[in-house]
Amino acid sequence: MKSHLIIHRYLLLEFIPPFVINLIFFSFIFLMEQILEITNMIVNYQVSITTFMLMLLYSMPYFLVYIIPMSVMMGILLTFLRMAGDNEIVALKAAGVSLYQLLPPVLIFGAICAGITGFMAVYGMPWGSNASKMLALDVARSNFSVGLKEKRFNDSFKGVTFYVSHISKKNQMLENIFIEDQRKEGISSTVVAPKGHMFAEENKYAFILRLYDGTINQVDLADRSAHTIRFDTYDLRLDFKSAVADIKEGEKDEEEMTFSELNSYLSRAKEPTADYYAVLMELHKKFSIPAASIALALLAVPLGIGSISTRRSAGLGIGLFAFLLYYVMLSAGLVFGETGIYPPLIGMWAPNIVMGGAGIYLLIRAANDKPLMRFKLFNPFKR
Repeated sequence: MKSHLIIHRYLLLEFIPPFVINLIFFSFIFLMEQILEITNMIVNYQVSITTFMLMLLYSMPYFLVYIIPMSVMMGILLTFLRMAGDNEIVALKAAGVSLYQLLPPVLIFGAICAGITGFMAVYGMPWGSNASKMLALDVARSNFSVGLKEKRFNDSFKGVTFYVSHISKKNQMLENIFIEDQRKEGISSTVVAPKGHMFAEENKYAFILRLYDGTINQVDLADRSAHTIRFDTYDLRLDFKSAVADIKEGEKDEEEMTFSELNSYLSRAKEPTADYYAVLMELHKKFSIPAASIALALLAVPLGIGSISTRRSAGLGIGLFAFLLYYVMLSAGLVFGETGIYPPLIGMWAPNIVMGGAGIYLLIRAANDKPLMRFKLFNPFKR
């Protein structure tokens, strides 16, 4: 019994280095798109290193939900590939250790990673999504004048689009300003001014655009009437409050909802709709993807031990193909489940059942020293 504990401890420690390496590698791959978007904000708004790191932190939970199961499989697969290549598996079998006795550390490691993934899915993703939106809003608010560009239409404020022909570098004076204001229902206002400047109001979520010597053209769509107003000075208030309210109290995407909000939405739904199925899929996904850590861990053991080639490069290809197959099945489940073709329960859990079932089948064959797969079709070519 003591020898088994030593083997289990040895395996758990061996899983960690390849798991961490794969986690870093796949995180870098998944973050490439996010880094490009963040870099664009750095160039436009000159954000600090702290803000940059916070943006990366807030985007990590979404990626980790998919990366952790993949890294679990790759870590276990590469570990057993190395052990098979160094004849450690042969030595363990010669000492009377069966393949089934190597499963407890695999299941423990998969369960721990499944718990971390579940925490990220249930709590991390909604927190990261909402925090990321608020941070982006704060960056745009605090550095709006820096991000303001010449000869570009700006629609950062809801219902207001404005264009600035030139921005003076000496005093930041705006020149040749064109504004279209559609915040009042039924009234379209066009403001034209040769110059103006922008400053922040005491309220941190509002700006004042002060215009000089311009005109306001208003069109009342209901009465079909038009008015022209000339002004010496005109203050146009640009408010971020509506955007903040939409983030805090507005409708959320299903990925931004917490577990309680998902359940609340489903309980209020009167009849199945496309949104209902999307929310139900998200609820199942918060548990099915974490459970994939265990299913893929089971599959990795026989693939690592019974692989034709014991090179690590072969293990990388096998693992990537297996996870690609899992992701294809998961994507198909999402598409067909959201349309209601079959229950979301099947769409989200079928990939785990297929991968887990394949892992158990291959594990039994590997434990009985049988080849994992028989390719009789290729026998003539071998001869």
